[in-house]
Amino acid sequence: MGGFFGVASKGDAIADVYYGVDYHSHLGTRRGGLAAYDEEIGIQRQIHNIENSPFRTKFAGIHREMKGNSAIGIISDYDPQPLLLRSNLGTYAICTIGVIKNEDKLIENYLSYSGGHFDAMTGGKINQTELLAALINQKSTFVEGIKFAQEEIEGTASILILKNDGGIIAARDKLGRLPIVIGKREDGYSVTFESYANQKLGYENFKELGPGEIVEVTADGVKQLQKPGEEMKICAFLWSYYGYPTSSYEGVNVEVMRYRNGAIMADFDNETGTNVGVDYVGGVPDSGTPHAIGYANESKIPFARPFIKYTPTWSRSFMPTVQNERNKVAKMKQIPVTELIKDKSLLLVDDSIVRGTQMRETVDFLYENGAKEVHMRSACPPIMFGCKYLNFSRARTDMELIAKRTVVELEGEEGVKHIDEYLDPKSERGKKLREIICKELNLTTLEFQSLDGVIEAIGIEPGKLCTYCWSGKE
Repeated sequence: MGGFFGVASKGDAIADVYYGVDYHSHLGTRRGGLAAYDEEIGIQRQIHNIENSPFRTKFAGIHREMKGNSAIGIISDYDPQPLLLRSNLGTYAICTIGVIKNEDKLIENYLSYSGGHFDAMTGGKINQTELLAALINQKSTFVEGIKFAQEEIEGTASILILKNDGGIIAARDKLGRLPIVIGKREDGYSVTFESYANQKLGYENFKELGPGEIVEVTADGVKQLQKPGEEMKICAFLWSYYGYPTSSYEGVNVEVMRYRNGAIMADFDNETGTNVGVDYVGGVPDSGTPHAIGYANESKIPFARPFIKYTPTWSRSFMPTVQNERNKVAKMKQIPVTELIKDKSLLLVDDSIVRGTQMRETVDFLYENGAKEVHMRSACPPIMFGCKYLNFSRARTDMELIAKRTVVELEGEEGVKHIDEYLDPKSERGKKLREIICKELNLTTLEFQSLDGVIEAIGIEPGKLCTYCWSGKE
């Protein structure tokens, strides 16, 4: 995934961008970068590898090394950014979040007529931000170039550009799958993915860009360069999993949505009686916890934390690129509270069940520590498809997804025609899916949130949400 932050200020912008970018550390684990504009120096840039050390540590001396009244920064899970380029549009720094799925086709097409080249990495892969810049540079203005690039790519691209006059161009992706929020303060304006980063730095949330909207931000104001489009498909998984609890997207707070989501799951279980006899409700930390709090409040079953995630030295479980390493890290972080596990019937809520590998290890861990029963609830529907539009999933094929694999094992490709039924917990196909996964993961009971339930919890018009990873519908 990734997240960015930028500032155009009448004073020095470096400190705000340093802290603002750091507030996006939950969205990326591999690269961090900053670019700044100073009237005397021009544009400066620094990029660091943050795989084994957090952004804040790697950029701790940035206040002494860079200066400027305008700056942008990014944390990325993939390519080094921002890039500093000189083109027909001038010298500028650019960073982007999203993914380009048709990069090979675009590269081949560009090289066939341009006579140009790309800086290649091992295996011939290129930095997708460089490809995006190459598309933008084919037009005579930034706005025309951004619109052209967003039309050409299959995927998603939200963009920040720091110009050689200190202006920042911010462009939300064409269908608004990801957020961009403008903040306002007495001395300037900010641009951010996560809204709370504005608030922590003293900026009032001033404007949320619409789908495909493009603005230029300076210390004196915000100028609209392209009006927003009418169609929006913001990613519903923002609220379910990877959005930060204190952020709001399209006016809906993440933490509040998760409480509602848990309550909706509890209502379903109260009707079916599948939570009778449960001693405690707990979350699979951290992102499952607020869903569990909502469930506990609605069900009146006490909330407890039967195991705690040890975070002072262990990195996030999704950081290693090798699945076995991620599983090992996840297991090492789980510290049991034996008094809350031994001879207890536990109901845990996780944000999602993807491959099922870590879930099975968590269940085994609880039984090893004396649990009598382990019930599991997924805060989102069964994940059936790898995301086509963003890059937060590491699944190489859909068959790595436990729900999709189960469907194919049951009915072959015929089953894919009945995904809606498999998502429905009340249908026969839906019940069978849950029964098989429940047995595979050694659970007492298993339930997934319904598609209607998660949409209700978000509270946004369904047609404005992207639910492709669950429904397969664009």
